[in-house]
Amino acid sequence: MASLFGKIIRATFWLISARSPEKAGELAFHAFTRTRSIKPQSEKERAALFKARARMAEAETARLMIPGSVVATHVFRPAPGQETGGRVLIVHGYRSRSDHMVAMADALVASGQIVVCLDLPGHGASSGRVLHLPKAVEAIDAAWRQHGPFDAFVGHSFGGPSVMAAAAGAILHVPQRLPGRIVTIAAPSNMEDVFRWAGGLMGLGPEAQNAFERQVLRVAGRPLSEFRVDRLLHDVHIPILAVHAEDDKEVAFANVEAIAALGPHVELMRASGFGHRRIVSALPVIGAVTEFVNRKQHRAEILDLPLSCKNQPVKIEVPNSKRKRRPA
Repeated sequence: MASLFGKIIRATFWLISARSPEKAGELAFHAFTRTRSIKPQSEKERAALFKARARMAEAETARLMIPGSVVATHVFRPAPGQETGGRVLIVHGYRSRSDHMVAMADALVASGQIVVCLDLPGHGASSGRVLHLPKAVEAIDAAWRQHGPFDAFVGHSFGGPSVMAAAAGAILHVPQRLPGRIVTIAAPSNMEDVFRWAGGLMGLGPEAQNAFERQVLRVAGRPLSEFRVDRLLHDVHIPILAVHAEDDKEVAFANVEAIAALGPHVELMRASGFGHRRIVSALPVIGAVTEFVNRKQHRAEILDLPLSCKNQPVKIEVPNSKRKRRPA
């Protein structure tokens, strides 16, 4: 049964749409891209932030200006003499923050990588109340200019399309930032699906939905239809590791299959049993990401692979018996 608040939202947009579908679409975009409070929303989240507090305090934090926001980056360095020279940028998902990516960062640091965790606008230690894909790419660009170039991008959830858009140069007013390789974890592959889901929640009719989607052209310089992985990365043939759990309740497993369909330069990892959020701290996933980022493989070798090669999925199954699943 829909909540009372949800019913009120849908009724409000229905009334606005009756007078002006264009205005309803504009307001829907404003509501969709407005970030929520950064305060913990549950005891579990509060405990996770407390656990990460000491490690986050050890990071070198820099604050970088982008239009409408000051974004925070947190730099973790290996011990002296253990650096490999590699640099990795980690980008969290919506309603998350760098604190939740500490386990991933620590494993990469232990392997010799310098790791930069980025707080997206309106999240973690970053200011601002608006977040959409162009804003995320602006933040990635600022991190690149301050700390890059990066050998790898790692993006979880919304961070996945964000790093892919940055690598593709998809936002017209932001330079392309192409790393040596990309890792996506539980990432959406088609932003049209995300907008249709959001429009459905708000009860937008066809005309208001079209106006809602047209806002992307205004902020990104490209229509929403361009923000799907097969169009973003059709000319980008760097190594990609795409990780997803088949029990992900927030982002369907079909999204990672779309990423894997890009070609033989993509490796698909099934991380069953870890859902949407636990996946970033799951030891098998962290191990696979660390190995992939540190793998010595020249980009030319990837480009020379025959297009007829098939992906070789890496399947990691976690016994679900006696495991209590947390709702995503």
